[in-house]
Amino acid sequence: MTHRQGRFGAGRSVLTFLAALGTLAGTALVGAAPAGAAPQWTRLATGVRYGQFDISAAAGPAHAHVLSVDLRDPRVRVELLYPGAVAARATVSRQATAQGALAGVNGDFFNITETQHPGVAATGASVGPAIARGRMLKGAVPDGQRFGPALPPGTGAEAVFGVGTDRRARLDDLTLDGSVRTPEGRLPLGGLNQYALPVGSVGAFTADWGSVSRVRATCGTDTDRAAPCSADTYEVTVRAGRVVAAADTPGSGPIAADTTVLVGREAGAQHLRKLAVGSAVTVKHRLVAASSHIPYRFALGGYPLLEDGRPLPGLDNATSAVRTAVGIADGGRRLYLLALDGAPAYRSGLTIAEVAATMRTLGSVDAFSLDGGGSTTMAARMPGTSSVAALNHPSGDAERPVPNGIGVFSRS
Repeated sequence: MTHRQGRFGAGRSVLTFLAALGTLAGTALVGAAPAGAAPQWTRLATGVRYGQFDISAAAGPAHAHVLSVDLRDPRVRVELLYPGAVAARATVSRQATAQGALAGVNGDFFNITETQHPGVAATGASVGPAIARGRMLKGAVPDGQRFGPALPPGTGAEAVFGVGTDRRARLDDLTLDGSVRTPEGRLPLGGLNQYALPVGSVGAFTADWGSVSRVRATCGTDTDRAAPCSADTYEVTVRAGRVVAAADTPGSGPIAADTTVLVGREAGAQHLRKLAVGSAVTVKHRLVAASSHIPYRFALGGYPLLEDGRPLPGLDNATSAVRTAVGIADGGRRLYLLALDGAPAYRSGLTIAEVAATMRTLGSVDAFSLDGGGSTTMAARMPGTSSVAALNHPSGDAERPVPNGIGVFSRS
């Protein structure tokens, strides 16, 4: 049996039942089982199942890998996978192994390249907000600074998929609410551990950022990611509530746990220049949910595809690609994690509209798009194996290091 046959041979019998669920809008699931056939899955652990299925799509055949996760089981949980810093990347299988996850998929879009800004390091940091184990890691970059496909109308970089402390999954928006109190007055906080700050703002960087240079935060504008880096910048380091250092250019290197580095651009830089070493500074920040009053234990960015069982208006139905998505069913108690295969025979993938239709056919009421293309990865520890490995063929022929993902954990 070849490696490809090992992945695909069982899958065509495992999830062919999906064709019996119906026909997608313009996207038929193939390999049909007889009507009424019982679903067959590979059990990875109590409450966690894995399977595969084929999709006959507009651009050609696609092959999908899916995880079904039952959050009603107290032994099952999902958490943010990440390499221990916002500005860092690792493969999904490495992140899952390091955190002890059973399975996982890649997460948010991220700052993958800086060809528009020669000499500026790409940070690898994700676009949207992120929360790990109840601790907020970062806020969202301005919409014009995003990496990834165009957003559906009415959505923005603050959109998240998350799971609350009530163990229910939901879609929401998380907005940064913060301030910098100085002897000169109170300033609004424009960013938290973000690779891009709004024009004229002050952003905070903490130990969660990592050691990558903070210069990228002052490049581009709110509407043009490729705009030049600002010539008017300033940075101050705050420790134990006092300014201990200042510089004209954002720096790099690890940030101590008791330290916050404030980076200002344009008007924000001018405010920071008024601070002297020894000045008292207090930084406060939180992420405010638009919809839920339940605190989030875990959240990451992307953009919505389905809400209340209906595809969002304006979803792209022209551009096909390898995709990753997460769907919510059973009142937030069940998840479907979907990753398309990037093998050459299936690399044409699906349009965003086809992904939404596929997630709805799986049973999702709400669904959320994650990063795709060469980032799309599903990894798991399969029965009879001792390590986490990729289940799909990444379209770049090897797992791409990514900033975060959705990890599935089980105590069984």
